[in-house]
Amino acid sequence: MINHIRNFCIIAHIDHGKSTLADRLLEITGTVEQRDMKEQLLDRMDLEREKGITIKLQPVRMQYDDYELNLIDTPGHVDFSYEVSRSLDACETALLVVDASQGIQAQTLANVYLALAADLTIIPVLNKIDLPAADVERVSNEIVKLLGSKREEILPVSAKTGLNVEQVLERIIEIGQPPKGEPGEPLRALIFDSIYDDYRGVILYIRVVDGELKKHAGIHMMATQAQGVALEVGHLSPGMRPDSALTTGQIGYIVTNFKSVSQARVGDTVTLAHSPATKALPGYQEAKPFVYAGIFPGSNEAYPALKDALEKLSLNDAALQFTPENSQVLGHGFRVGFLGLLHMDIVRERLEREHNLELIVTNPSTDYEIKLVNNEEITIKNAADLPPVNKVAEIREPWISGEIACPKQYVGSVIQLIVQQRGAQKHIEYVDDQLALVTFEAPLANMLTDFYDQLKSLTSGYGSFNYELASYRAEDLVRLDFLVAGEQVDSLSIMIHRSEAMRLGREMVGKLKEVIPKQLFVVSLQAAIGNKVIAREDVQALKKNVTGHLYGGDVSRKKKLWAKQKAGKARMKRFGKVDIPAEAFTMLLKK
Repeated sequence: MINHIRNFCIIAHIDHGKSTLADRLLEITGTVEQRDMKEQLLDRMDLEREKGITIKLQPVRMQYDDYELNLIDTPGHVDFSYEVSRSLDACETALLVVDASQGIQAQTLANVYLALAADLTIIPVLNKIDLPAADVERVSNEIVKLLGSKREEILPVSAKTGLNVEQVLERIIEIGQPPKGEPGEPLRALIFDSIYDDYRGVILYIRVVDGELKKHAGIHMMATQAQGVALEVGHLSPGMRPDSALTTGQIGYIVTNFKSVSQARVGDTVTLAHSPATKALPGYQEAKPFVYAGIFPGSNEAYPALKDALEKLSLNDAALQFTPENSQVLGHGFRVGFLGLLHMDIVRERLEREHNLELIVTNPSTDYEIKLVNNEEITIKNAADLPPVNKVAEIREPWISGEIACPKQYVGSVIQLIVQQRGAQKHIEYVDDQLALVTFEAPLANMLTDFYDQLKSLTSGYGSFNYELASYRAEDLVRLDFLVAGEQVDSLSIMIHRSEAMRLGREMVGKLKEVIPKQLFVVSLQAAIGNKVIAREDVQALKKNVTGHLYGGDVSRKKKLWAKQKAGKARMKRFGKVDIPAEAFTMLLKK
């Protein structure tokens, strides 16, 4: 039986046709009836359909020629690379899907390296060959150079029309490896994803590596030490189909009695409570967020609703971490940790759509390691938490190692962009006559706001970017504070390199001047490092014509009224409060 199982996944860059190919495979194998078929069937969220990306991976079992084919549709974005690595570990074969019009992109390369590290059989598939812009010859050469495969091993297909898709299934059966495992050993199953169902609790998607799991068996998580019961086991095709047991090599689901996905994290090993395995499966890590932002409700009355919404999302997303935060200007909210900018964008949109919330999101930042003068080390996630400067010995910030794939005519512009972000270009490799691969290092904080947008506009949309966290490095970093009418606004404070502080300070106060409404008194806007003001703008006062009703007479009457007005404005300036509109925070997100 185990020789008739093939576990495979599809790896590709965003929008290269991964979900469409999965649709055609489901259609050809008769897993889904024609009347139930719809585009991007495995993408369940509206957001996935709109953005054309896979956010939550989805397993599905197909039957073809007496073979059991288990497909895992994986996310394609860099933010979810840990989940991709776990799902690769659950497979023996990977379909590498490359768009014939766009060629190899940065994310394709990153996932290929993960697949090679996991020792998978890679089957190259050239998709979208029906497009007028398809360049089959050039992109085939790129794949040959990348994988060292033969030209005839590349399968040219059109997932949209179904052309040659059946050959993909035949190739998986022909060269794909059957799963390895020991049926007689104690149960060891890899969790490659977990979801929270409102009615059934936590459901784990697993690959059984050794042994067998029966319904109602007591289960034990080897990393989190949580104990539970397998209330139901089965497979997905693509709906849930209960089975009496899951055996070695199979991919399926377990309905558990857990209340949160944090009890059974992605990458953990499931074993039996009464006869546990001695050694967990390798590769488990706790998902660590490294992008942080403050999320505040539009009005304070919505704070309990925001708290409930975040708790519900975190039931489904173990990587989402949040702690309460209080701001003088924005009131009560939360400091939320994300895996990356796309993850942040998705969480924000889900909060707004699914929970009908109006949100204010502050400038995203990363975490910093602070070494104090007394040799104590602390980590801060918010610039406002930085201890007094005289107590700080050094500040370390996270650096990334990244790769940019782009047509070779844009290499100069790309290197210039990297240097502007305080980065250093390490190596340039030419994959073929057209495509260049630029390897570089840069501080993560400088990548957070609009690096990707700038890269896309510089390379006419052809550049793609992939990164991973490298290390923390000590740099000359300072906290840049913003003062409105002499009062420091803690939510606007940011950590920045000293060399960039002056330029950014001027830019920010200029932008604040545009969004802060005029008052009856002059409002000063200042950017400061400690006690030193480095940039200033003034929002001029609203003018009221106090002498308009006078007609003729001596000028001293006017002077008396002007003096009275001036004294009133001075008093207002002392006691007046300036309301900072929400646009001030969204405006700072755009550099």
